[in-house]
Amino acid sequence: MFHFLSELSGAGRVLALIVVAAIAHIAVLGVRAGGVRLTQTTGKRSFAKARSLASLVSSVLIFAIYFGVLGLILSEFGVSLTAYLASASILGLAIGFGSQGLVQDVVTGVTVIFSDLFDIGDMVEISGQTGVVRHIGMRFTALSNAMGAEVYIPNRSIANVINYPRGYVRCLVDVSLSTDAAKADRMVALVRDIAASVPEQFPGILRSAPAEEGQFTTRAGRVYLRLKFRIWPGRGGPIEASFRQELVQSLKQIEPEYQDWMVAITYEVEGPKSPRPGKARRPA
Repeated sequence: MFHFLSELSGAGRVLALIVVAAIAHIAVLGVRAGGVRLTQTTGKRSFAKARSLASLVSSVLIFAIYFGVLGLILSEFGVSLTAYLASASILGLAIGFGSQGLVQDVVTGVTVIFSDLFDIGDMVEISGQTGVVRHIGMRFTALSNAMGAEVYIPNRSIANVINYPRGYVRCLVDVSLSTDAAKADRMVALVRDIAASVPEQFPGILRSAPAEEGQFTTRAGRVYLRLKFRIWPGRGGPIEASFRQELVQSLKQIEPEYQDWMVAITYEVEGPKSPRPGKARRPA
């Protein structure tokens, strides 16, 4: 395919090799840009598998292009192309890298995609790291965490995987209200003001703006206001501490007998809509 190189002079051959290497590098940049564009394309969940496959295929193509061009260059320096291609065997690659880690990474990456463990765009927890899957490559899976950092996890270390199907954990805050209608209205207004400040104080924990689900009455007659926070997994500390403490202290100014237990916080992974937890008292 490249017999024309043998017809060139020494300087011409070197220049031709440089041109071939440059073309290969441009091709790699094109493959990489195309892979990034495909993996960042937003769309229906049904396209997630295609984005994941595109991520892995782009990694394989980049490796193949560099491996082929390197073989061509080495052959011009007298290295046997047959021997070089033989080193591309799985055993040869494993020995060349000093271990079988590369083989494990590739096999695990393919297994992850075809076993539906997770896809590009999923919120997952892997090896103690939580984030949104941005890339699945030959060797690494890249996550983008709550702080915006890119976390690279070797595919072979993927063991236990927690997948959050909605991309967040739902934090529910139930605030008990006074039986006195006037005080209850003041409490609701206060809770809304304090909840509205959470995105300003703790932007790194939220996946979307806080929402108010309404006022409900339990069978025991206790009336409460329910707030919903969609947060990053494991990032509910500020809500449990700062937000809850500020809320309780402020509500005590309206109802001096207000107790800490009257603000309850629970977590759940949001699924299909379920019936209301209690009878609605009035529209929120």
